[in-house]
Amino acid sequence: MDVFAYGLLVLTTLPPLVPNSALLVTAGVLASEGHAFLPLILLVVAGSALLGDVLMYLVARRFGGPVRSWMQHSPRRRALLDWTSAHIQRYGLPFVIGVRFLPSGRITGALASGVLRYPLRKYVIGAGSAEVLWAAYSVGLGYMGSAAAGNRLYAAGIGIGVSCAVAAAGTGVQWISRRRAMRVPADGGGGAAPGGPRNVAGEGEDNGAGNGADGRGGGGEVTTARRTRAGAGD
Repeated sequence: MDVFAYGLLVLTTLPPLVPNSALLVTAGVLASEGHAFLPLILLVVAGSALLGDVLMYLVARRFGGPVRSWMQHSPRRRALLDWTSAHIQRYGLPFVIGVRFLPSGRITGALASGVLRYPLRKYVIGAGSAEVLWAAYSVGLGYMGSAAAGNRLYAAGIGIGVSCAVAAAGTGVQWISRRRAMRVPADGGGGAAPGGPRNVAGEGEDNGAGNGADGRGGGGEVTTARRTRAGAGD
């Protein structure tokens, strides 16, 4: 691969909306055949993807209000932003890494992290880890496929097919998770209000203490009655 090919990798990896799975698989095939240097390919792909992620994060952090307004213009974008933001707040760094592998996760993860003002250092660590894994996975499909199939066309087909299968699985996981998140408010609407269990426990403790006191009081009355009967018998 020449300088032009590496530049093409950068141009198709840095922007978030350019599909380049076939190009990455092809780069892995060429590396397997000795026509490209695998570590350099991984460095270029992961580095350019991380740069694009950080730029999106910084824009969302600096212009959080307009970005939030733009995302909320579409019900689908609004749902994605809300779902991603809630999971980042709940799970933190692991979700920043994992969201990269979900459909639209690269964009929504970066924008949600920026809008939430998630710490830059943690975001860079999470996004960097995700992009290294993503680069190794995407390029590795072509590299391993070429080594196993021994045919450039077959290797590219295997790599693209596996990429599509993983994307479909990610879509399913995301859809199920969002459906569950949407059902929680509806299921919990008729239940106890937040803090209800604590209130119930508190009432239980009060009632238990009261019953205990009543029980002790009742016991004292019974004992007095027994003594009275005993005195009458004497």
